[in-house]
Amino acid sequence: MRVIGTAGHVDHGKSTLVKALTGIDPDRLREEKERQMTIDLGFAWLTLPGGEPVGIVDVPGHKDFIENMLAGVGGIDAALFVVAADEGVMPQTREHLAILDLLEVKTGVVAITKADLSESPEWLELVMAEVSETLEGTCLEGAPLVPVSAKTGEGLTKLLAALEEVLATSEPRRDRGRPRLPVDRVFTISGFGTVVTGTLIDGSFVVGQEVEIQPQGLRARIRGLQTHKRAIEKAVPGSRVAVNLSGVSKEQLWRGSVVTTPGWLRPTLLVDARLRYLEDARHPLRHNAEVKFFSGSTEVMARVRLLSHQELPPGETGWVQLRLAEPVPLVKGDRFIIRRPSPPATVGGGLVVDPHPGRKHRRFRPEVLSRLETLAHGTPAEVALETLEREGPLTGRDLAQASGLGREVWPALDELIAAEQVVILAPQPGGHLSNQVLISRSGWTALLERMEQELRAYHRRYPLRPGIPREALRQQLRLAPRTFNNFLARAAVEGYVVEEGTTVRHPKHQIRFTEEQEARIQRLLRRFQAQPYTPPGVKESKALVGEEVLAALLSRGTLIQISEEILFLQETYQEMVAWVKQTIQERGSVTVAQLRDAFHTSRKYALALLEHLDASGVTRRVGDERILR
Repeated sequence: MRVIGTAGHVDHGKSTLVKALTGIDPDRLREEKERQMTIDLGFAWLTLPGGEPVGIVDVPGHKDFIENMLAGVGGIDAALFVVAADEGVMPQTREHLAILDLLEVKTGVVAITKADLSESPEWLELVMAEVSETLEGTCLEGAPLVPVSAKTGEGLTKLLAALEEVLATSEPRRDRGRPRLPVDRVFTISGFGTVVTGTLIDGSFVVGQEVEIQPQGLRARIRGLQTHKRAIEKAVPGSRVAVNLSGVSKEQLWRGSVVTTPGWLRPTLLVDARLRYLEDARHPLRHNAEVKFFSGSTEVMARVRLLSHQELPPGETGWVQLRLAEPVPLVKGDRFIIRRPSPPATVGGGLVVDPHPGRKHRRFRPEVLSRLETLAHGTPAEVALETLEREGPLTGRDLAQASGLGREVWPALDELIAAEQVVILAPQPGGHLSNQVLISRSGWTALLERMEQELRAYHRRYPLRPGIPREALRQQLRLAPRTFNNFLARAAVEGYVVEEGTTVRHPKHQIRFTEEQEARIQRLLRRFQAQPYTPPGVKESKALVGEEVLAALLSRGTLIQISEEILFLQETYQEMVAWVKQTIQERGSVTVAQLRDAFHTSRKYALALLEHLDASGVTRRVGDERILR
């Protein structure tokens, strides 16, 4: 399904020509009929000679309604550019042509209307020559020029054939799996409720589907779909669609809203873009200039932050960051127009290269400008890699959205993974890339280096501790829990770290005691060996060797702490636990007194050990006795 958009100066016969081609009057407003002038967008449709149905968006030509015109030309496949034979090229002819060029409308046909009013064949040839000259260097250079008369029907057949020919050379709309319907009309129908219309891009809709409306963040369901007043079950990319929505009211929607599928399209207030400033702009564009921003059917005020120029001269292109006054749902690759608010005029337009830069850029930074060049001109693989390097780690699904590549991201990722430029953290066999956590090779290396620095710093600060707590390391690396777990798992498999319970250490880290610490440890251990069942307590042990050394002895398993105050040597602890288990197996139970008497210890030590075994799940207390759990 294709859509053609009209363009041209006021009163050059756009609506009359559309009516002559389709039999439908696109002027639907009473004021339009009274003034005989198009004020807002109009819509019609026809079937080309070869049988292809196409929609037509008819736009106003008057300078006062240029902004209404901009709401209708964003999603067209070809332009029907209109110049009247009795007047030739006029001011809005040039402005509409500049808009089509800025939006990079790929193809079109020029209708020289009112051919019946031409003074002579020579005059008509002069007008066509002027038009050809005007089109030079624009997207319509070389477009076919067809003289027509809506009044007499002259040239209409040739015009339809020319439209069919140019559409045949243009690529069909691709289904990227991320449908967007920029809303250009909102109304209600009795018995049906809220209806929105627009040109569907980037995906398809089906009846019954749940949708999301941005920037409002509303959820709704598609109750019905129509194209050219015909009910359909599925709307395809590039078609003019009327969508009957349940769950939202007319008052909640407006021109500029976008209907899409839930969960992927986010509004933004900051946009990185490449801006082309028109040659006929009166003055250079200054940093932080206020403009009107148009994209799709949206219109908002914005400030232009110049990143590559002190000021942007007319006729030049530069990198900018647009600060929008209101949130707008945009994706990478969207085209836009800017207009001067007063006196109103179209002054430029360009391409969104990053709809979510995340922060304001400092001006004239080479690394920022280089990144923008890659985003604007790179292959899908280059764009995916650049996005991962800037925002990674990301899941494949998040990367598809952040890069603006949609479904194109999957073959790009296959290419990058095969070239070992992208690393999958904790690969899931058979799992789709959409759910895998990905990181660029450079990001992987940088993250490993950061982790090694954190580990070494921690080991220098706490040389007697076995390692850094996992959660502390995650916070230092500023990673989400899932990403951190996946990263750490792969780093451990590849030998970059050692995980030991809740701690992480560098593979080369070993606890080493000084000669003085070693001497103190030996004195402490001799006391434990001399009195194995009534050994020194925690407080006394800390006083002899120090808190850090004692913690190291505990982490190494040399000593076992069974309560806040009581420690045992590892071998003593194992001996006593074995006795408890064997006694219960032989006698059915054990008491504190039996344990005390068997090892000639005190009740304090015997009770602490049995309570420790209770807490550890080895034994269970029944009255004054313990049995195996």
